[in-house]
Amino acid sequence: MARLFIAEKPSLARAVAAALPGQSRNAEGHIRCSNGDVVTWCLGHLLEQVEPDAYDERYKRWNLADLPIIPTEWKLRPRKASSKQLSVIRKLLKEFEDIVHTGDPDREGQLLVDEVIDYCRVSKKKRDAMQRLLISDLNLPAVKKALAQMQSNRNFIPLSVSALARSRADWLYGINMTRGYTLLGQKAGYKGVLSVGRVQSPVLGLVVRRDEEIERFIPKDYFTLEALIPHEANEIRARWQPSAACEPWQDEDGRILNRKLVENVALRIAGQAANVVESEQKRSKQAPPLPYSLSALQIDASKRYGMSAQQVLDIAQALYERHKLITYPRSDSRHLPNEHFAQAASVVAAIGQNDAGFATAVANANTQIKSKAWNDAKVDAHHAIIPTPKKQPLSSLSSDEQKIYRQIARQYLMQFYPHAEYADSKLVFDIAGGSFIAKGRQLVEAGWKVLMGAEVDDDEADAPASVPALSKGTVLTCREGLISDKKTEPPKHFTEATLLQAMTGIARFVQDGELKKILRETDGLGTEATRAGIIETLMTRQLLTRSGKTILSTPAGRGLIHALPEAATYPDMTAHWEFQLQAMAERGQAYAPFMEALQLQVEGLMERIKDGTVPPSLRSLPAVEVTKPKSRRKRTSSTKRQSSATKNASKRAPRKRQPS
Repeated sequence: MARLFIAEKPSLARAVAAALPGQSRNAEGHIRCSNGDVVTWCLGHLLEQVEPDAYDERYKRWNLADLPIIPTEWKLRPRKASSKQLSVIRKLLKEFEDIVHTGDPDREGQLLVDEVIDYCRVSKKKRDAMQRLLISDLNLPAVKKALAQMQSNRNFIPLSVSALARSRADWLYGINMTRGYTLLGQKAGYKGVLSVGRVQSPVLGLVVRRDEEIERFIPKDYFTLEALIPHEANEIRARWQPSAACEPWQDEDGRILNRKLVENVALRIAGQAANVVESEQKRSKQAPPLPYSLSALQIDASKRYGMSAQQVLDIAQALYERHKLITYPRSDSRHLPNEHFAQAASVVAAIGQNDAGFATAVANANTQIKSKAWNDAKVDAHHAIIPTPKKQPLSSLSSDEQKIYRQIARQYLMQFYPHAEYADSKLVFDIAGGSFIAKGRQLVEAGWKVLMGAEVDDDEADAPASVPALSKGTVLTCREGLISDKKTEPPKHFTEATLLQAMTGIARFVQDGELKKILRETDGLGTEATRAGIIETLMTRQLLTRSGKTILSTPAGRGLIHALPEAATYPDMTAHWEFQLQAMAERGQAYAPFMEALQLQVEGLMERIKDGTVPPSLRSLPAVEVTKPKSRRKRTSSTKRQSSATKNASKRAPRKRQPS
């Protein structure tokens, strides 16, 4: 029986049509195959949540008295740019009994097609019979394999429920909080939008607190001491380890703040015997870094090329959709399924043919090596971003596309190289009753590090020199003590790379042990697909600004963070949400209790601000119209709808969905 495939976007539809039997011909908004199958597509989300005034005309005017706005029955509407394609799908749905859901393999991809099915009022009989096609690689062999492994779409409904809950919750929280605090700002004369969201506000809070910590920072003098110990033609430098008796003169990080104390120790050890009381020599191995997730790719590309997170996402999306040179890019996984290992040789060969610069790396790769990247237990909806077996000269790509492809290819090739090996050595000296330690590390087998060329990774940037392998009991002489005068340094301002790292590793900013665990398991603030948009939204709203590579908070950003309830500016709330949303996706949490609890929370928050008292931090904001800068974000038909915390936050704002 003929089937209707509904893909997430045209590129995926073309890949499916090419894998179906027989010839195919293009038609308006769909592709007809000679075996009777038809493949159509969405253009990202065809539907969007309505604005508040669609629920009640009075919401066109922003008014504190109307808050909170809580829909009793949620509504969607066709996006203006997509209404024609929605009509095509609606007509095709009436023509076919068998429907195949072909959205991207994640929560948002599941919701994207399911909501169209619901909006078009497809019968329960058809919905129950729907199948699910999961594709993460657009090359022909991978698509054909996926077609042979389709499942019932009913197995994936919890993913839709989870994505729907996230979207509605972000709307409910973001719309009300943004209107509330923007109205308070307007009372103080501020004309910009004070955008609030479940994710964006904790991200803004990170930057504000970092900037203010730097401004408050007062440098302190501290002192280190090294014992200089001649040995043969060289000199061993051993760092003094202060004893417990020195604690009154140390700071919380163990640094000595009293120079006289250090001078006394230096005088005491000069010319004294240096007895080796511990000696350790060992070999250690370092495994290659795992293949990329989207965030890991964005972080490395920012460090290496200065690219923004949104640029990297757009480029990776083009390499996946247009060129079919990489697998699905919006992945949060850094592991690969075991079955993928069989393709290793063909992927490696394609890398070599696509770029002659990889010829030596490919020739020396051993595709029999199976790194820790291959692990079925750590692969869920999609796997790490890797090259595909497609052969296409990189000269056909733009300069930036070449850079990102090479980064992904190099990271993949590392999986087929041996571990890097180090000779680690450690000597502990007793000098005049004090403990002094010398450590050394030498790279003895480069392994996968040969692919890094002249680059030095973070682990080796401050690597100490090697120390000789002395036997325990060896006695040398300390010639003198070398004192170094140092100053404590403030933390560094965030860059795009370090802010992304903070978002993915947000657990370290949380004290609560259970919340730490949740945030580690859910991979931090935001999702792989939304983090870039969150940063850009904060830039567009002029709550953050760029200064070269540095990201700084603006006066409006600081004023907003200090005006908000403290809980809104930390990641704890997101951790609670993500725990419940993930449980929803795994059938362990119901939708209704989650939304009911959120409604009560929003009602409580609105009660706090409805008295109209302007927080002191908003009174100092500039009472001028904010000139909105152009967003650096590229809008493409493949861009997914992001959560709607601040969608249409102001009629002055661009009518596009903003992430939370």
